[in-house]
Amino acid sequence: SYLSSGINAEYGQHYYITNNLRMSVRACATKAAQIDTVLEQLRAHVTALKSRGTLVKNTTAYKKELLEENEKLKQQVETLKKRLIDAEVMNGRKQVSVPPDCKTSIKPPTSAPVPQAPKESPKAPAVTAAPPKENKKKAAKKEKTGQQQKQQKGAQANSAAPADVSRLNMRVGFIRTAKQHPDADGLYLEEIDCGEPEPRQVISGLVKHIPIEEMQQRPCVVLLNLKPAKMRGIMSHAMVMCASSPEKVEILAPPADSKPGDLVTVEGFSGTPDAQLNPKKKVFEAIQPDFLVSPEGHALYKGVPWKINGQVVTAQTMRGCGIK
Repeated sequence: SYLSSGINAEYGQHYYITNNLRMSVRACATKAAQIDTVLEQLRAHVTALKSRGTLVKNTTAYKKELLEENEKLKQQVETLKKRLIDAEVMNGRKQVSVPPDCKTSIKPPTSAPVPQAPKESPKAPAVTAAPPKENKKKAAKKEKTGQQQKQQKGAQANSAAPADVSRLNMRVGFIRTAKQHPDADGLYLEEIDCGEPEPRQVISGLVKHIPIEEMQQRPCVVLLNLKPAKMRGIMSHAMVMCASSPEKVEILAPPADSKPGDLVTVEGFSGTPDAQLNPKKKVFEAIQPDFLVSPEGHALYKGVPWKINGQVVTAQTMRGCGIK
């Protein structure tokens, strides 16, 4: 799936309409609040005039006119709110309904409770110490449970984060060697240095697009936090990022002075990469459609360049295509 100019234009139009509607709602709400203030002042003024016996005949008509204008403004606010909701729904934003009677109330502070003397708890019966081996087993089990809980909390936090490019751990890699997969004619089996203690074993379906001679001793960009997958009996632990079209595929080129392990960043998206993407959540599948190679050959996410140490990631020759 690739971005098109029509989708970008429609997205920009929806964004423009939504912003205008928000500004109109705020302006109408502000004016309505000002009219309410004027009405309160008018009521106080009328009361003072009545007490003096100098009430002007036109006061009632003026008050009626303000009330009518206030009612019209309230109707305009409701109309603009509906239009804003429609625009947000078109942009894919979820709407949350709030009950009309849901009001927050602040309770007055209550007097502090009188402190009471702590009650003595009954002493627990003495427990005989467990043998050393059992203690070690319990400590190891407790430590393992704590690590699992931390991993679960981290996974829950990442699942709540927005699906954007900051959740992808993309780094510079260097393909040391590449050879034919022993059990698949269309796959390469590569050894890639990713700046880690050991190189990663990666399988790529590039046989039909890139000659094996061009797969040797070359830099690349790799996605590291996909879940490892077995491809024709051999595990693959990363994915090589490529400019791609139905007719052609070529490996993206990191800046010349970059080194294995350098992180790919996109300005405006500063989140932390997931430790490992959950394949059930389809995070990469939600992000990938916004990848594009610009007419200048720059790798982009939502129109913003991929950068490594402040320099742009590029495609060698391809332009105006997607990235996979």
